[in-house]
Amino acid sequence: MRKAIIPALLAFALVVLPDVNPAAAATRGDYEVGGVAEDNLLKMRAGPGTGYQVILGLPNGTALRVHKCTQTGGTRWCEVSLAQARAISGFVSWAYLRER
Repeated sequence: MRKAIIPALLAFALVVLPDVNPAAAATRGDYEVGGVAEDNLLKMRAGPGTGYQVILGLPNGTALRVHKCTQTGGTRWCEVSLAQARAISGFVSWAYLRER
């Protein structure tokens, strides 16, 4: 019985637990905006989702400090502040952050 439980628990964990990227797991630290189309800006928002007000637009290369991230729907949102102006903070999509 014991031999059957361990493989069942492992199979359950592989199916139920989300796929965690080790690089994505360590979210706190210094990042920069990357991957935004040349004619576009990454929107910093007042909350973690597209329904929140846009605070400002950030071009590629903008230095940010990531404080924490949270999953909202299918998007991972990170609470950030500008590296050069820490008082300016908001939320951006994790998909457009590159470690510095």
